[in-house]
Amino acid sequence: MGFTGPLKYNKWKIKIAALRMYTCCVERINYDEFFDSKWSLESRLHTTMCLVRMRQEGRAGKYMCRYIVHSMWEDVEQRSKIMGVTLKVMTETFYAAIFGYDEGILSDDPVLAAALWRILFNRQCEDPKQLELMVEYVRKQMQYIDALDGEDLLLTGEVKWRPLVEENAQSILKVVTPTYNDTGL
Repeated sequence: MGFTGPLKYNKWKIKIAALRMYTCCVERINYDEFFDSKWSLESRLHTTMCLVRMRQEGRAGKYMCRYIVHSMWEDVEQRSKIMGVTLKVMTETFYAAIFGYDEGILSDDPVLAAALWRILFNRQCEDPKQLELMVEYVRKQMQYIDALDGEDLLLTGEVKWRPLVEENAQSILKVVTPTYNDTGL
């Protein structure tokens, strides 16, 4: 990923925003809502959703993606030492997860469901309703972060995730109600 020439935004601000965004993917998730999965599985999913979103922001977004992944690897390296897991194993599983989630997010629900089943549920989901709920969750999150202002994301990195299950959940997209003139048209 070679970057030449100046970016529209200050590189340091983007790096700080990338770290903040990664932090949102790790620390702003209610892990208790999810089905006995590990923090690494949930944080990978949320990190991938952010990477998909930021790639839509052109060169600056791709630059930010680079530092989101950099922040993640620094975190993974520290955690792997504590957990006694080899970095090689974590690297392989991370890239497989990103590829699978990326394909699922950018494809249809069956492809996303297959990725979630393989990666998040580790091929052990006994309840199809849980898998269906996770597909809805990912689609809801992507709809939400796609609607966020790209410039704000590049400068702040701030993402507030929606809960897994919401009371009276409504689409975040504004519904345009047609207006009629006096003739009824």
